[in-house]
Amino acid sequence: MQVTFLGTGSAMPTGERYQTGLVVEDEEADRRVLVDCGSGVLHRLQQSGVGYENVSTVLLTHHHLDHVADLLPLLKARWLAGEEHLEVVGPSGTKSLVDDLLDVHDYLKGRVDLQVREVGAHEFEVAGFDVEGYETRHSLPCLAYRFGDSFTYSGDSEAFTGLANFADGCDVLAHDCSFPDDVDVDNHPTPTQLGEALAASETDIGRVFLTHLYPHTEGRHEEMLKSIEAVYDGDVRFADDLRTVEL
Repeated sequence: MQVTFLGTGSAMPTGERYQTGLVVEDEEADRRVLVDCGSGVLHRLQQSGVGYENVSTVLLTHHHLDHVADLLPLLKARWLAGEEHLEVVGPSGTKSLVDDLLDVHDYLKGRVDLQVREVGAHEFEVAGFDVEGYETRHSLPCLAYRFGDSFTYSGDSEAFTGLANFADGCDVLAHDCSFPDDVDVDNHPTPTQLGEALAASETDIGRVFLTHLYPHTEGRHEEMLKSIEAVYDGDVRFADDLRTVEL
């Protein structure tokens, strides 16, 4: 299994970081799922070599614009490329979201076989993967997702021990770390808050990648890592657009 980070930015993307999206793949089994689909993710799919033609399932953590902005562009690109199917899976309200988007862009209705499915804080199957959802702490209902013992993605969330425990035993945790410590923010963690939650949970996580990075973090990565290292002794690194991690 491998994870490719497509967009590691936020609602305020930078030239180096597009909005949120990543691909979980099992190339041997020819299965893959796109997790979140923010602005720029469609382009990153092509740059990564994965290609939008090869992504027929999208798993949404929540419905903020920086996680769904390229959803209909993906649908349109697949239609124009001759692909016939797209499945969109996400938390409660996903069907209404997709229906409302298609009401605005009604010429896309019926262009592909579009299936929409809603999931919650439970186990389910998506694109051949066994996945478990976990409710996070954000300004909208949001789910973290765990792919077996290989990979957990926090979605958008404050840092708290329950979410860290959810990732216990995983090879990789990709966790929201949107701002440095001196930014007063709700619904997203600062490095010290994340480090404290990871340390308090006493979980066994192979490696933590920091993602969903606002421009406020640019030039301050070393400082942010030191804040985490002061309270948590695990392996923590920054995610980057187009980085692939083998699991």
